[in-house]
Amino acid sequence: MKADPDKARKSARAILRAFGVKAAPVPVERIIKSKNIVLQYAPLEEELSGMAYIKDGVGIIGINALHHPNRQRFSAAHELAHHMLHEREIGKAVHIDRGFRMLLRDDVSSQGVDPLEIEANAFASELLIPSELLTNALHAGGLDIEDDAGIEALARKFRVSSSAMRYRLAGRF
Repeated sequence: MKADPDKARKSARAILRAFGVKAAPVPVERIIKSKNIVLQYAPLEEELSGMAYIKDGVGIIGINALHHPNRQRFSAAHELAHHMLHEREIGKAVHIDRGFRMLLRDDVSSQGVDPLEIEANAFASELLIPSELLTNALHAGGLDIEDDAGIEALARKFRVSSSAMRYRLAGRF
């Protein structure tokens, strides 16, 4: 399978349109629940960010309750991507996403070679930091994205980490 991050971003934009999202922060938990996917928070091992699986026909997302709320939001959006884009794969076995630094899940995904992770990251990034809302925020002015404080202000607005915002602004997701 070859990764198709554009397809993943289009899928996220379709969800945003259907849900009527017009401002940040995106209500990722409500979106997940609207898809009849069970969202559960539980303390997990530090390196476990989240998991996606289907049990008895019910979609389930598990998120590490010990992680920072911004990280939980990204993990939730990432796991939603697996449900929306990779249902066949997660229907076979529990899909576990190990801890990540700078939004990377593990050694394989950090190399940018795992198509499922590439797509899930692209989806999550577009869902939580929609291109249109980001462009509007940048055009509203008053933020210097060359400055850490400007990036942090944008990150707070979208309720994502500064690292996620830097990746998004750099066009990596």
